[in-house]
Amino acid sequence: MFFGQRVQPQMITAQQALPGRSDRMPVAARHAVLDAPLDDDFLGLEVAMFGMGCFWGAERKFWQAPGVVSTAVGYAAGFTPNPTYKEVCSGRTGHNEVVRVVFDPSKTTFEAMLKIFWESHNPTQGMQQGNDVGTQYRSGIYTYSEAQAAAAKASADGFQEGLSKAGYGAITTEVISAPEFYFAEDYHQQYLHKNPGGYCGLGGTGVSCPVGVADSGPA
Repeated sequence: MFFGQRVQPQMITAQQALPGRSDRMPVAARHAVLDAPLDDDFLGLEVAMFGMGCFWGAERKFWQAPGVVSTAVGYAAGFTPNPTYKEVCSGRTGHNEVVRVVFDPSKTTFEAMLKIFWESHNPTQGMQQGNDVGTQYRSGIYTYSEAQAAAAKASADGFQEGLSKAGYGAITTEVISAPEFYFAEDYHQQYLHKNPGGYCGLGGTGVSCPVGVADSGPA
């Protein structure tokens, strides 16, 4: 190993995971910014889920986007049921820090959500985002339909071209069917609205994603 080279954290197995609990994390009924339900059936709306580093800044990126109805931060793509923040940070749950985005498909598109996702972080860093290192900071797209999966994979191919031209390496984003979403603690929800001077380590590559340019919204 070269001096100063950072060793990537390794994912645990299900057998190594913490046991968790059956009780769900209590959260506020309403979104602190959008005044929408935090947890609902969201009939007639579309849901997306992304992991892109620390979820505080990621959530703010999406609640500011046109057509987004509600957002929430939580944990997904691991093994431990209803984990706590401390457990996730220990690396012993397998979960990623994620933001769940609910949007109105009559006002925006999944492709527009993908554009925000790709341009708001560096998806080539493996199990980290900037100085935030750990399996909970990996890049991920968690899809709720075959159409979302196809769009996610196509967007990754398109964005990789731009990244390669800019000198970046291969995308390490995981693209899988959406696993169960577990709410993070209430104080994490809309954190940067409640704490305007709070930490946000989110940073993009400066590369523009072609997704959403030709299709920036419904006709």
